[in-house]
Amino acid sequence: MPAPPSIPLPPPPRVDGRGFVLIDFASGQTLAATNEAARMEPASLTKLMTAYAVFDALRVGKLKLEDMALVSEHAWRVGGAGTDGSTSFMPIGSQVPVDILLKGMIIQSGNDASIALAERVAGTEEAFAQLMNEYAKRLGMTGTNYENATGLPSPNEYTTPRDMSLLAQALVRDFPQ
Repeated sequence: MPAPPSIPLPPPPRVDGRGFVLIDFASGQTLAATNEAARMEPASLTKLMTAYAVFDALRVGKLKLEDMALVSEHAWRVGGAGTDGSTSFMPIGSQVPVDILLKGMIIQSGNDASIALAERVAGTEEAFAQLMNEYAKRLGMTGTNYENATGLPSPNEYTTPRDMSLLAQALVRDFPQ
């Protein structure tokens, strides 16, 4: 029986951005890319790694969705109060369930929720950033460094489109739920 005819791939998408990577999830093969190794500020895409670290804490039982987390003054101030950053409008000193903070971070891109989760998992945002960097290294994200859980501008916080594709693939693979 003859081999089936090959189906030609469509041209790569036009993306209005400095860089991107489109991969096949199953194989990891790059289908299209522009500036895939270029160093860029991750901005709120940082919250993908924040979510990865929190999801792993949930997986290993270090954290439960119903656990309460404190919205510290740091989370409240840096997370949105009086800033131009995204916020979930969590009151300072409030105790908020982890599942609500996850929704605030993922749906609203809440910086306050991100910091409260980081502090709940690692004690401080700085310690959480070190944890994020450990996960990045394990995932092969060689062009990434995190300094915070939010993606707010920081002189030494950067990533690449290729590294973001590795993280996205790991999120879907490791935490499909």
